[in-house]
Amino acid sequence: MIDMNMLRRKELVEKLYKEGIKNFEVLKAIGKVKRELFVKEEFKKYAYDDIALPLNSNQTISQPYTVAFMTELLDIQKENKVLEVGTGSGYQAALLTLLGAEIYSIERIKELYDNAKRVLMENGYNVKMKNDDGTKGWAEYAPFDRIIVTAGSPRIPKQLLLQLSDEGKMVIPVGGEFSQEMILVKKDMPESGDDVPKFKIKRYKDFKFVPLIGEEGWSIQD
Repeated sequence: MIDMNMLRRKELVEKLYKEGIKNFEVLKAIGKVKRELFVKEEFKKYAYDDIALPLNSNQTISQPYTVAFMTELLDIQKENKVLEVGTGSGYQAALLTLLGAEIYSIERIKELYDNAKRVLMENGYNVKMKNDDGTKGWAEYAPFDRIIVTAGSPRIPKQLLLQLSDEGKMVIPVGGEFSQEMILVKKDMPESGDDVPKFKIKRYKDFKFVPLIGEEGWSIQD
């Protein structure tokens, strides 16, 4: 019997490649993770369309191109320690585990946290999770080689910068309520005798995410 979802994953990978995603490991991971497991029942038929889909609590699972773009920017190396801020459906975390990284993921919304934890565990994805304000990071396990933020923030949270390892990278959408730039932050090694970390920033335009709510993000009433 033909596995139609497997064929649709293959078609999605080919589409992402044509649209500029070139990292083989990222494409391979997208070809393996069953996105239909992470979407609501009524949207499963759209699981491999390159679109964002609604989750509970007014959240979304990002479109596959955006997920692939952010993951490619992270440039994950095997055994990197990665912090994800905003577990959401769990799909992004599942992809990251297939890249050989050690994943720590924080989700503020209890309903999403519970569902993502269940789906990830049932499908063998090893992700350490916490239900908390992700803008504060996870100091207990810092520093992190990579940090990925999956919601739009008005600024780069200071605590996340402090928890980034030397030569670490962070990808975060930053901007207003309705549109953001994707920011790639790289932390350079301090020069000899200099205790002040230096950060290099690259910007990529035209993204739209749900707001990052938290102490160093948007407030609920914004």
